Amino acid sequence: MAIRIDTTAGRAALDAARAALAAGQRPARSDYATAVRYLLQLLDEKAPGNSVEVRVPPFGAVQVVQGPRHTRGTPPNVVELDPATWIAVATGSESWSSALEAGRIHASGTRADLTELLPLRP
Repeated sequence: MAIRIDTTAGRAALDAARAALAAGQRPARSDYATAVRYLLQLLDEKAPGNSVEVRVPPFGAVQVVQGPRHTRGTPPNVVELDPATWIAVATGSESWSSALEAGRIHASGTRADLTELLPLRP
């Protein structure tokens, strides 16, 4: 990730995004984007590496988890989920397994299970 998100700004955006989602509303785009990127940043800090690509379109992606480095084409270990699901599993308001079973997480590859890394502690 190129630009580091300040903890205070990240937490504020995350709080605003979670409040909007809890109220059944779509968060402000800037809050949504910052919250998603902040949580991706925390995941990168917790599990640095290049063997799993976590994608949360349209806001961000990060390569994490130690292991074989991937440099070209589609990585063998990919996790993709929407912003609301990412916020839910990253903060622990929903379990990885329930979101995966409901089809809200698309994970491929032998290293694409993030159960042991989540929830994060923002």
